[in-house]
Amino acid sequence: MNSEKTFFGHPRGLATLFFTEFWERFSYYGMRALLVLFLVDSIETGGFGLDDKSANAIYGLYTMFVYLLALPGGWLADRFFGLQKSVWYGGIIIACGHFSMAIPTEEFFFIGLILIVIGTGLLKPNISSIVGGLYKDDEPARRDAGFSIFYMGINLGAVIAPLITGYLGETINWHLGFAAAGFGMLLGVIQYRISSKTLGSIGAQPEGFDPANEKQIAFRKKVKLGLFAFLVALIILVLLTTFGYINIDVVSVAEVAFYVVAAVLVLFFAAIFLFGGLNKDEKKKIWAIAILLIFSAVFWSGFEQAGSSLNLFAERYTDRFIGGWEMPASFLQSINPTFIIILSPVFGWFWIQLAKRNLNPSIPLKFAFGLIFLGLGFATMIFASYLLLSADKVLPTWLLITYFLHTTGELFLSPVGLSAVTKLAPKRLVGQMMGAWFMSVAFGNLIAGLVAGEFDKNAIAEDPSLLPDIFQFITIFIVGAGIIALIFTPLIRKLTGNVH
Repeated sequence: MNSEKTFFGHPRGLATLFFTEFWERFSYYGMRALLVLFLVDSIETGGFGLDDKSANAIYGLYTMFVYLLALPGGWLADRFFGLQKSVWYGGIIIACGHFSMAIPTEEFFFIGLILIVIGTGLLKPNISSIVGGLYKDDEPARRDAGFSIFYMGINLGAVIAPLITGYLGETINWHLGFAAAGFGMLLGVIQYRISSKTLGSIGAQPEGFDPANEKQIAFRKKVKLGLFAFLVALIILVLLTTFGYINIDVVSVAEVAFYVVAAVLVLFFAAIFLFGGLNKDEKKKIWAIAILLIFSAVFWSGFEQAGSSLNLFAERYTDRFIGGWEMPASFLQSINPTFIIILSPVFGWFWIQLAKRNLNPSIPLKFAFGLIFLGLGFATMIFASYLLLSADKVLPTWLLITYFLHTTGELFLSPVGLSAVTKLAPKRLVGQMMGAWFMSVAFGNLIAGLVAGEFDKNAIAEDPSLLPDIFQFITIFIVGAGIIALIFTPLIRKLTGNVH
């Protein structure tokens, strides 16, 4: 029994998954910190020299697909690959993607983005499922503690990554930063392979798979070949585009994607209501989930400005000199996960204390506070922008305050939203509703990229008052959504019933 408890009193497999996720998040956040900065950097200094709209549209599409592909990634693991092999395949594909981006050509850069999206779709949803499988059904508290340790790996990777990849990318060579992200994922893959025996049979095979069934084996081979053909087709499309045979306007693609994802979400819920066999109580709770997902998309459309517009603000308008050394702009991307590590235990204690006094806020009330704190973060940037009307740059203190408020909003909304979906959805629809949650996150990420495109450097140079106007619009939009959530709180509470 003791041999199973070798990682902070938890199964040894948790260490394997902790370090795999640590390095996967290192690679993801390391590359994310550089992405927009690289795309807008001039060709003469190693970037692509794109305008702000195009660069942020690429960022929005990329982050959107990272979340969207978690849906087919989970489905493929459940039906064909099993959880363990999906994590293994995903990690390898992610590493290949980062190393592809390390090659200084446009073709390899976009091929790398596609590979990272596909690899993340395979790894991200399935590694969490393996964590849950390490524990028995009758030890929920231990499982929760295990997930807390696991999520610490996520945030530690996110803290360290921008410091390493940012320094290499911004001060030496962009592609060296991308290579560092790939090296991190490679370390994660190697340690996962070496220590995967600690996972035992958890997720080793998909449910219902019979290794003696030749038809199942043959079908799995066909699926693998189909996925490989799909990947090759995507790579060919990228090559045709970069060589000029196909002309694709990424901003237009992002705008079309906005309507497509919105339509898919509406049709999804319409199908659930019409054909889901819901009783009266279930319909109310599905309505509550649908409303919460709207607020979720609004939240992420603001929160994900961190890697785009706020990253550009750090690079262009923030005084980053410490003595005679100028700190890379991407270093500031470490602030949010640092605050997450510091504040998560505080919030956990706070909710417990409120619950003891029967004062724990309802789900919609927490959503409302999350949006309002996020909006207050952007209100901070309004003041910072007004200072720029009489100064070239402002202190990084403004971004520190903004990220603190954004992190507070995240802790009000993100974990609560995930928990709410699992509590409100009928058991037979939990997986689908979690998929809808990730679609709302993807939708918000796409909107973030489109909104960030308005932070046009040339337009702001001609009219500096444009910058505070943009932040003011975002503030009003997000705080307004928070106020609407407050107004609708009694209605949503009626729909959720006794769920808190």
